[in-house]
Amino acid sequence: MKLWGGRFTEETNDLVNAFNASISFDKRFYKQDITGSIAHVTMLCKQGILTEEERDSIIKGLESILADIDSGALEIDDSCEDIHSFVEAELTSRVGECGKKLHTGRSRNDQVALDMRLYTRDEIIETGNCIKGVLVTLQRIMRENTETYMPGFTHLQKAQPLTLAHHFAAYFEMFLRDYSRLSDLYERMNYCPLGAGALAGTTYPLDRSYVAKLLGFEGETRNSMDSVSDRDYVVEFLSDLSIIMMHLSRFCEEIIIWNTDEYRFIELDDTYSTGSSIMPQKKNPDIAELIRGKTGRVYGALVSMLTVLKGLPLAYNKDMQEDKELTFDAIDTAKGCLTLFNGMLEAMKFNRERMAKSALGGFTNATDAADYLVKKGIPFRDAHGIIGRLVLYCIEKGCALDDLAPKEFKQFSEAFDTDIYDAISLETCVKKRNTAGAPGPEAINRYLDSNDIILSKL
Repeated sequence: MKLWGGRFTEETNDLVNAFNASISFDKRFYKQDITGSIAHVTMLCKQGILTEEERDSIIKGLESILADIDSGALEIDDSCEDIHSFVEAELTSRVGECGKKLHTGRSRNDQVALDMRLYTRDEIIETGNCIKGVLVTLQRIMRENTETYMPGFTHLQKAQPLTLAHHFAAYFEMFLRDYSRLSDLYERMNYCPLGAGALAGTTYPLDRSYVAKLLGFEGETRNSMDSVSDRDYVVEFLSDLSIIMMHLSRFCEEIIIWNTDEYRFIELDDTYSTGSSIMPQKKNPDIAELIRGKTGRVYGALVSMLTVLKGLPLAYNKDMQEDKELTFDAIDTAKGCLTLFNGMLEAMKFNRERMAKSALGGFTNATDAADYLVKKGIPFRDAHGIIGRLVLYCIEKGCALDDLAPKEFKQFSEAFDTDIYDAISLETCVKKRNTAGAPGPEAINRYLDSNDIILSKL
């Protein structure tokens, strides 16, 4: 069944039908489409456009269609043009002529705009829940590793010592921003386009705000042309998903590096690893690598959607049908990656001794040695130069700063005393850093306590 055709005298070419049809992917909308139709019919009756008997008959039919699709008793017919035509045809076959009144006062343009908003709104919530799962896992790991020392890096070279809790806190912040962006998007896009018609509203006395309220929207959209042509919220969602994937990819890159024999900071659980078909010793971080790879797939959806929209005049254009497959795939990919990543993270084991040993190398305490001299009255720039020469001396000698004898320190500055060893110990380097956002125990515990409050409100 087509929802149009009276103006046409010839059948549409089969290839055109196949190319034009969207049922193969927009059938995902069946719940949203039926939910929107029930709200629409309820409003039509309230406004005296349908009788109560017609309303009740249509709603009963729609509810039976929804129940049958959910149970598997009814299969969506892929020969239909789209989910809207399938639902209306099935409704008419069940309730008779009054089923043909379902579409009164609306167009497929505002109908699909509604379906896409309802679907996107649901997926924003689900994606947010996936992020919350990762945040909870990170919080647990951080609580357990406030004294797990490891090197911090810049340029992939050891920089200063910190803790695993502090390192993971950086990713906690990233995913918390992701959650916040989704919340902002939900609030911004939560307005109902139904009642905009094809582009110019309708002469029927529709109550758009009533429909919006029935469907849980903040209100109705304000311009009928924008209502049917707006896909900004889709672009925003794809952008948010791309940033989420970027954060996952960065995290996965570190997991891949930490999993190497050169680092051995972590051990991935067998349930989240694979082996080699030829090398029996291999235990590969395939999940982390696949997440890293699938990031480009989500980026592609964002760029594709921007490209689809960039030259479209007002109002609705068929190009917009391209939004669905792109968005569906990006959502599935991002949610799947978040779920798998969280499982991998939960099962991961940390080699604390190896991390601490690594933190002792690479002169990660050089900055603290310079700060030691500053506290002795030496200007920082001079202290920086002294420690730089000390590091070069140690490199040539093949030792660490901690290995030097007191007399060797004094060769570079008389300000050095035996208290230098405590000043540059691994524990001191970390525990004395307690400014807001730092890795010291006071700072990190304040941070974790605040996270508990934040998580309780998500």
